[in-house]
Amino acid sequence: MRIAQIAPPWIAIPPKNYGGTESVIYNLVEQQVAQGHDVTLFAPGDTQTSAKLVSFFPKSLLREGVPWTMHLKAFYHLQKSLEVINTQNFDIVHTHLSSGADLYVFPLTANLSTPHVTTLHSHFPFDHGISGWVGNADRYYMDWAPSVPIVSISEAARAQTKEPLNFVGVVYNGIEVKQLPPTRKKRDTYFTWLGRFVPEKGPHLAIEAAKQANVPLILAGTIDRHVKESVTYFQEIIKPQVDGDQIKYIGPVNAQEKARLLRGACGFLNPIEWEEPFGMVMVEAMAFGCPVISFARGAAPEIVIHGQNGFLVQNLAEMIEYIPHINEIDRDALPIYVEQNFSAHAMATKYQEIYEKVISMSKTRKRAGKKASTKIASTFENPRVAVLQ
Repeated sequence: MRIAQIAPPWIAIPPKNYGGTESVIYNLVEQQVAQGHDVTLFAPGDTQTSAKLVSFFPKSLLREGVPWTMHLKAFYHLQKSLEVINTQNFDIVHTHLSSGADLYVFPLTANLSTPHVTTLHSHFPFDHGISGWVGNADRYYMDWAPSVPIVSISEAARAQTKEPLNFVGVVYNGIEVKQLPPTRKKRDTYFTWLGRFVPEKGPHLAIEAAKQANVPLILAGTIDRHVKESVTYFQEIIKPQVDGDQIKYIGPVNAQEKARLLRGACGFLNPIEWEEPFGMVMVEAMAFGCPVISFARGAAPEIVIHGQNGFLVQNLAEMIEYIPHINEIDRDALPIYVEQNFSAHAMATKYQEIYEKVISMSKTRKRAGKKASTKIASTFENPRVAVLQ
C-alpha cells in the first residue's frame, strides 16, 4: 500500500524529549515500513525515518523558535505536502490533528481525490490561547470536518467529542516493544512522574502524594519555554518543593534515560486533572515493568486494569492509600500486556484495517457520484424527461 503520512511540523520525529503525537507517528511509520508498505512521510528536515522523507523546512518549528500561535509556516507545510501528494498516486493520505494549526487540514483536503483519514490526537476546542482564552473558530471548520473519516485514539476521546465528526474507528497508540529488556527484578525505592510540566498533568499532586506516603519521587520532563504559564507554574509551584532528597527533578530525558528511570522505579504516579485522550506515558511505564497508579480520568480506565497492571483511583487520598500496595502487581506481566494491546505492530495492523475501510468508502462514493452525474446529464440531454420528472 502506498501511504502518505503528513506530520505536524512543530516537533521533530522522533522527538528528542517530549512529543506524544510525534512518538506515535514515528512508531506507526516505522512499523508500516517494516510491514512492507511504501510510506512517504511529510515532516521537518530534522526527522529520522525509514520512510521516504519530504521536507519543506530544515528544522522543526519549535526548534527554530517559532511560537505555537504563529501558524503561517504550519499552513505552508500542509499546503505544500498536499501539492506534492496531488502529483503522485497514493492509496491513502493520513493526517494528524493535534494542535490548532492542524485544523487547516480540513479545508485543504476538502477536494482531495485520494482517500484521506485524520487521527484526532487531542481535544476540541482547538481555537484556544495559552492564557485560557477560548474562541469559536472550531465551529467554522465544521463546514469541512464532517466529511473527513476520523480515527480516535481512545473510546473516551471519542465520547467526549461533541462536534459532528465522521468517526470510522478507534486505534490505540502503540510503542515499539521488540527491543525492550526484561523487567528488572530489583527496584529502587522511588516512584516517578514523567511528562510536560502543566497543572493538568498533576506533577504538584504527585509531589503531595509522595510526601504524604513518605516515599521518594523523581520528576522528569519538559518545561515549555514558549508558554509563560508553564514556566511560572514550574518556578512557583514545582521548583520550591524540589529538595534534591525526597523530591528530585532530573530535567528532560531522552529514550535511554527514560528507560532507566522507568525500569528502576517502584511505580508511576499519574494524577491527571483533565480528560486525557490517551496517556502514552502509562503504556511506556508498563512496558518497562513499572506499574501505574492513575486518576480514573480520560482514557486511563482503557489502559490500566485495576489490581492487575496498576491501580485506578478517584482522588489524591486514594492514590496515597494504594502506594504501599504497588508490589502486589506482577511486573513480569506488564510488558506482555503492552505488547498485546499497545504495541506498534497492533497499532499498524489496526490502521491498515481502517485504511482499507476508508478506501472502500471512497470507491463507493465515487461510484455513487458517477451514477448521479450520468443521471443529471441524461436528464438535460432529454428535455421531455426533464419535464416529466
